[in-house]
Amino acid sequence: MIKKFCLFLFMMLFASSALADAGVNIFAYSRKVPETKIYDVYGKAFALKDFAGDFLIVVFWSKTCIPCIRELDNLSRFAEKTKDDGIKLILVSPAGDWVTEEEQQNFLDRYGGVGLEAYVDKKADLAKGFGIFTSPHTVLVNAESMEIGRIRGAIEWDDDEVIEEIYRIKASY
Repeated sequence: MIKKFCLFLFMMLFASSALADAGVNIFAYSRKVPETKIYDVYGKAFALKDFAGDFLIVVFWSKTCIPCIRELDNLSRFAEKTKDDGIKLILVSPAGDWVTEEEQQNFLDRYGGVGLEAYVDKKADLAKGFGIFTSPHTVLVNAESMEIGRIRGAIEWDDDEVIEEIYRIKASY
């Protein structure tokens, strides 16, 4: 009985590690993105289709999510390294996180998210449209505004291998 339990525990730990190493879930078929609007710091509404032409990385995050906060500086460096290559990274947070847009920008600056484009999902409708209920959760959208994959959880965005993988995915879709 104890041997079976130990074997089960070992297999679960190994499986979790293998899944964590995979990181990216690319779909067999692309999907339409929801039409739901998100809002910039000036209150201007955008749909994800408004970013067509760029490979879009949409990071759903929250100021109450520790892994989200920890990856802000990595995201900032990633965005800076890839911005001239047709890759656009945006942050989407729930409106309830912020009293004012200035508060959001100050928070990003404080935790290393300098220069990141941040949007608000006023009623969490975009997150619901994607079926996202945890953060960080990243949606990958090709230049034709079709969802092609996701990344669940935090990763080291500015790691050279991660950047290479994003370029490979972008080139494939």
